[in-house]
Amino acid sequence: MTPSPPIVWSIAGLDTAGGAGLSADQRAADALGVHLCPVAAALTAQHSQGVEAVWPVPPDQLQAQLQALAEDLAPSVIKTGLLGSVAAVRLVAQCVDHFRARTPAGQDPHRQLALVVDPVLGASAGGAPFASEPVRQAYRQWLLPRATVLTPNRAEARLLLQQAGGHEGPRDTLPALAAALRALGTRSVVITGGDAPPEVLTPNGQAWCLDWLDTPQAQGWLCAPRLDAPHHHGSGCTFASGVAGAWALGHADADAIVLAHMLTRQALARGHAAGRGAGPAQARAGFAAGPARGGAPLPWLGLGTDLPWQLSLGTGAPDTPSAPPLFAPFTPPTDGLYGILPDHALLQSALDAGLRCVQLRHKHPASLQALQAQLDASLADAAQAGAQLFVNDHWRAALALPPRMAAEPGFRLGVHLGQEDLQALSPDERARLLAERDRIMLGLSSHSLWELARAAGCGASLIACGPVQATTTKDMPWQPQGEDNLRWWLAHSPAPVVAIGGLLTPADVRRFAACQPAALCVVRGLGLNAAAMQASVPALRSAVKLGRSELGAPQANDLDLPHPVL
Repeated sequence: MTPSPPIVWSIAGLDTAGGAGLSADQRAADALGVHLCPVAAALTAQHSQGVEAVWPVPPDQLQAQLQALAEDLAPSVIKTGLLGSVAAVRLVAQCVDHFRARTPAGQDPHRQLALVVDPVLGASAGGAPFASEPVRQAYRQWLLPRATVLTPNRAEARLLLQQAGGHEGPRDTLPALAAALRALGTRSVVITGGDAPPEVLTPNGQAWCLDWLDTPQAQGWLCAPRLDAPHHHGSGCTFASGVAGAWALGHADADAIVLAHMLTRQALARGHAAGRGAGPAQARAGFAAGPARGGAPLPWLGLGTDLPWQLSLGTGAPDTPSAPPLFAPFTPPTDGLYGILPDHALLQSALDAGLRCVQLRHKHPASLQALQAQLDASLADAAQAGAQLFVNDHWRAALALPPRMAAEPGFRLGVHLGQEDLQALSPDERARLLAERDRIMLGLSSHSLWELARAAGCGASLIACGPVQATTTKDMPWQPQGEDNLRWWLAHSPAPVVAIGGLLTPADVRRFAACQPAALCVVRGLGLNAAAMQASVPALRSAVKLGRSELGAPQANDLDLPHPVL
């Protein structure tokens, strides 16, 4: 039996032109495979060139719609669009409270029911106003304290904060705007930049669209090349409904926003003419299947308030995945094995067993001198073997190692950072790391869509996808990626992807090698001594070869959407 799709209510306006409001919400829901219940909060008289009139639905009629749905189609997410009256805002808040009152003790009320608020305060095409100051005050009082995700454009963010509206102004004011909105009770905010003036940030003259993301999981600039899209009616509704639909499927706030960004970009690319003005954006299934299959590219996510390194220093764009990385390129090992070792002695054993891509993960050294001794010895052995050596975490010490690339054929040095270590870098440390980008490979871990977007934005040499299977090597909150998400990473990453986590046996390695990652990281599966590695490495190498020959063809919809990871 086919499982029932999650239910999303959209409480919004009816657009007689079929571009925005409930029409756009329905297209977005269909693209994501969720069931939409459209609730009319306002009627409009509009066409493709503007809005001529708005009539809020009488409160008793709106209440009747909500009560009817509550009896049979309880939602996992409520998304709001054009509400049109103070009474409608209050009814939505009461409805949210009704469902959240069922939250078990100690659990997150947002998980019981999420609220995605698209504060439709005015029509981008011009015409009748959508929200008076009393309505905006009702948003501040009733909706923002209950919102899971708020999706204003720049003008709407300012109006909600009782500032002069408008899309213009320096982008560096947006983080403070988002923080002020979160201070009013909203859990996550994304201030969209599609209505803002184009920003040319790269030497090739490419205009960029910048959204400011502020969630419990991630903050930063979510960036993509701006589309010259004449048919954009309903893009804001599409984005908010994309967030709601992705959230209903189980994705955390930041990942839902990344998917909504991709959905909206693809909808803009597929917009069509309808009338003499801007036609509707057209959300369709397959938007997340990857550029090679006609889907939208993954956006880049910046680090803190910095623009993505790849945007400010590199070439290309997210929709040109062949653009070179910022850091020295990674050459995937021919045998597909990436060994991770805890100390120099085992690293030397791995090299003796034939591995040519190794990482020194030396945790908790007794002293700086002990760490330096481990690094020096590992560097010498890897250089002699012509292997690629990554140093985990201890990037400062790695940068201090003497250059050996020119002297030793095949040898290359890299550093690998987890995302927490990456975010902990000070501005001076970031500058120091970037200054070495021509001679040092950079590997970055990623466990979620937003971490993949950030790793891509940093111009990493390689991106680790994990854990592909459940692992006890470290305690982490992430769900296993499995083969489906690994394939999704491969379809969207601009850098080579290595699979990591829970690969203990040749059978494990063979199964994931069929997905065709650049390499597979093995930790405990290598063994704990030299003799064990002499036996394990040939078996693992054979497993990679067999897996790669099996190709691991994805199922028909295997790449369309990743499964939730947090």
